Amino acid sequence: MAKETGRKVIATNRKAHHDYHIMDTFEAGMVLSGTEVKSLREGKASLVDGFGQFYRDELYIESVYIPEYLNGSWTNHAARRRRKLLLHRDELTKIQRKIQESGFTIVPLQLYFKDGRAKLEIGVGKGKKEFDKRQTLREKQDNREALRAMRERNRASA
Repeated sequence: MAKETGRKVIATNRKAHHDYHIMDTFEAGMVLSGTEVKSLREGKASLVDGFGQFYRDELYIESVYIPEYLNGSWTNHAARRRRKLLLHRDELTKIQRKIQESGFTIVPLQLYFKDGRAKLEIGVGKGKKEFDKRQTLREKQDNREALRAMRERNRASA
């Protein structure tokens, strides 16, 4: 069997950038069982409710939904179990120091296969207030309108 290369995205947490100011991002490996990997290869997962938490100086991701493998037997996994993340010790200490500050949390951003191995991109972010969310949406809308006006102006001159 040929070895996989490249990056195949499985799930993206689009809500994360809407709800959090993401300060740092890290790429982490995940400890998975066989049926979890098979279910991910089918392209099914959800990161919306996920969050990271430290237990005994190790980082775990919780509430990430990976559905049970349909062809699995009694060895199937629990869909929302706690999964250990694999990071270097210096990255873990950096994240842990940042989390100890007020208001910071660990948010899963993207789940993907990189060269055949399941990876999770996590972000350390601070929650946005309601007016921050509205301001971000207003900026996006203004940028879209400006681009639309420039496009129409270029069409008229051509």
